[in-house]
Amino acid sequence: MGRLLTRTQIQRLVAKHGRDVIEHDHMQIERCCYQHGNVTTFAHSVRVACLAVWLADRAHLWHRVDLRSLIRAALLHDYFLYDWHDWDNGEHRWHGFTHGRAALRNALRDFTLNDIERDSIEKHMFPMTPVPPAYIEGYLVTLADKISATRETFSRGRFHKKALPARAPLPEIGTGARRCR
Repeated sequence: MGRLLTRTQIQRLVAKHGRDVIEHDHMQIERCCYQHGNVTTFAHSVRVACLAVWLADRAHLWHRVDLRSLIRAALLHDYFLYDWHDWDNGEHRWHGFTHGRAALRNALRDFTLNDIERDSIEKHMFPMTPVPPAYIEGYLVTLADKISATRETFSRGRFHKKALPARAPLPEIGTGARRCR
């Protein structure tokens, strides 16, 4: 049995294989919106990517997983680019059921995605969405997302939200999108 990856090694892999996603201008929107508790959508996405890699490593799935696709799909799984907590006359009422498709639509506009990445982003809310992921990477993203969301939602820190940077509209990416100033 080989050595398991350290936290630092996992973070370096995420930074290396997800650099284009992490550095994209529209990811700044994720830094301005809380996702669960006191965790921004950006921090949540990075956590999901790290945890998905950790799960693949601990389950010894390297011979079956496309690491780059796993990391990019995890970073883009919540790329819906709006704050679903903001009042919007009910537009985001079905957010839990619809944001996978919104994230995929935005990701396709900003990045070139392979089939694994597309499927993993779109189906990461299974079983809230009826069709399960078609690839092992999708199951890893889905599991990492559920674990991260649960931990973030029930953390003690959820009661201590810091002020996020102010947001300004970005008309080129659609209605409701915001960007930090």
